[in-house]
Amino acid sequence: MKPKYLLTVAAIVGVTRIAHAQYSQDALRYSTFQTGTTSRIKAIGNAGTAIGGDLSSIGGNPAGIGFFTRSEASLTPEFDMSKVNSTYQGQAGNGTSNSINLSNIAAVFYSRLNNTNADKTQGWLSFNFGISYNRTNNYYENVNYGGTNKNNSITDYYAADANSNSTLNTATGSRSIYDNTLGAWAFNQNLIDQYSSASGFFASNATHTPPAINPNGYGQLSNAIRSGGESELSMSVGANYSNKLYLGLGIGVTNLRYNTSSTFTETGNASVLVTSTTTATEGYNNSYLQDQETKGSGVNVKLGMIFKPVDAIRFGAVLTTPTWYNIDDNYNESMSTRLTLSGVSNSISNPAVNYPFSYKLTTPLKVAGGMAIFLGKAGFISGDVEYLDYSSASLSGDYSSNKDNNDIKTLYQSAVNAHVGAEARLSPEFFLRGGYGTQGNPLKQNGSQINTTSGGIGYRNSDYYIDITYSHLESSSVIYPYEIGSGSPAASLAKTNDNVFVTVGFRF
Repeated sequence: MKPKYLLTVAAIVGVTRIAHAQYSQDALRYSTFQTGTTSRIKAIGNAGTAIGGDLSSIGGNPAGIGFFTRSEASLTPEFDMSKVNSTYQGQAGNGTSNSINLSNIAAVFYSRLNNTNADKTQGWLSFNFGISYNRTNNYYENVNYGGTNKNNSITDYYAADANSNSTLNTATGSRSIYDNTLGAWAFNQNLIDQYSSASGFFASNATHTPPAINPNGYGQLSNAIRSGGESELSMSVGANYSNKLYLGLGIGVTNLRYNTSSTFTETGNASVLVTSTTTATEGYNNSYLQDQETKGSGVNVKLGMIFKPVDAIRFGAVLTTPTWYNIDDNYNESMSTRLTLSGVSNSISNPAVNYPFSYKLTTPLKVAGGMAIFLGKAGFISGDVEYLDYSSASLSGDYSSNKDNNDIKTLYQSAVNAHVGAEARLSPEFFLRGGYGTQGNPLKQNGSQINTTSGGIGYRNSDYYIDITYSHLESSSVIYPYEIGSGSPAASLAKTNDNVFVTVGFRF
């Protein structure tokens, strides 16, 4: 199995600088999911741990389905709008992506327990079953950035790869590059060379001797198109004891799909060996293409409780075990170069090389707690916090995962997610909602927290309801298209997502 090159990690995942990384960034991407919810809970900032009585409880805190006294079902489509603004080498860029998805579909089936007590409000009152489909992550986005780099070139990265993946002939002092490596491709396409038998490989436009870098710099452009998401099929049971204590158990069957296609293009001049002793400065256009297709499935378990000491106050807690994933990853890459030699344009390319691989991922355990205060019929205020340690994620499979797992422990950290929201009852049937949520930064360096502001309205009567929610998400990150040490070029990304959710539900 051949490890993914750093450029794959930095340009496609874009989370941190990790030399020779493989799958540790994938572990982070698939561990940062959010609980799938209805529009109502989305509107209050996802602060639903202690609420109960909402279909979001099936995939969130399963104890909440113990509040239902009638069967209920709902459907929630969503419209996602993604925008990524970039800054690279002082030049601004942007990319947009729109998608329509099914956010949530759920149903709870109410079952009253036989109660022989004279007081029908004491003892075990109901045992309810719920099933739901929840979309827990969205990968749709287009990331574009580019500019003129006057400090270095991606061919410096190719040269470093050739020096790392070659053998030295001690008799001649020359090196032979391993086949099907970036260094070998770059060498065959005249982007790097061994200018003397005593030296290693150098970029044809190297900043060091030989030769000198082009003072006009190199035009660089990166384009990445990403799609896919994570979802969960949840099955839960919840019980009500004396309208005070609610207990729940849930099982989640997860599914993930992640597709990305990226191209990094560079144009400039290279000093090319025309003969064994003479060079000429010629123009080139180099493209490095990468594609990744990942599919996986997993399972987790949720244990939840809600305690209502008085009607106005509810305390909730839920423990979500790690999700145990089996993942199939299919990665391929290729390189092509158009080089002008003596006024004649020549194109050289290598066939795409494919690297299929399967591995196992264990995501972090998550613990959440919350509190809700109900203001009679006027509405409620709710807040909760979640804790998870991203450094506890782990990878395994038919490869040496020690480097990846060490990267996870070294570069990732624990994080706290916080949510707060409120619902106001404007009339017997109309509701106004608002909320705010923050998802903690999982990285020790770089990265950022994700902040979400949301609001919505709802209409509800005894038989059906309609809820509409708008949410605005903001985050930022720094990505590195290639790694050559302290001089590695960086692109700053500012991401926003504007999403609209509509829930239609009925009781029966």
